[in-house]
Amino acid sequence: MLSITDGDAVREITLDRPDARNALTRQGVTALADAVTAASQPVVYLHGAGTAFCAGSDLDVVADLDGDTGAAFARRGQRTMNAIADADAVVVAGVDGPARGGGVELALACDVRVCTPAASFAETGVTLGLFGAWGGTRRLRQAVGTTHAADLSLSGRTVDAADARAMGLVSRIVEDPRAVADEIAANDPDALRELQALLGQNGSQAATDEREAAAFGRLHAEPR
Repeated sequence: MLSITDGDAVREITLDRPDARNALTRQGVTALADAVTAASQPVVYLHGAGTAFCAGSDLDVVADLDGDTGAAFARRGQRTMNAIADADAVVVAGVDGPARGGGVELALACDVRVCTPAASFAETGVTLGLFGAWGGTRRLRQAVGTTHAADLSLSGRTVDAADARAMGLVSRIVEDPRAVADEIAANDPDALRELQALLGQNGSQAATDEREAAAFGRLHAEPR
């Protein structure tokens, strides 16, 4: 599921299920949190193998959820996204290709989001009768504002790299996202740590997360 390459200043984590567009399984969600929080480097660079960043939750996992297991899976994802948001390292998401559903939530949990011209983003949960329940409702609103967040979440529409940059979903469109991680890692690690704390996302808003998880579970409890 994950490939990890450790350098002196950057840990590179690759979502490595290209045949599944790097969709996240239960085990993959937990492994991702562990890989990010265990980094001793000041910067973590997160990207996907193949032609996608991340398709979100593995649909085989989602299809088997009921009310209780749906809420539990949402909470598992929230723990991972909060761990990434609260990690000691600066986490850079390099999106090269599609990010869908939980893949958008994963990018939103990172400190810095950059993409290539090939990137695209969609909160597709609503098209399946669901929604992003890994903290995505809150983080998307924080990143792009209520108007854009409502549009993306309620329509399920896809936006390209240029639109994502215009609304603030990513900060830059670049040819080589890894170069941005290296650029950040070239700075003083103590300064990075202090800045990250000051700019932090306050990733552990438990009440909002619990409402998300409970609603996600209710959707899975209803016959479809």
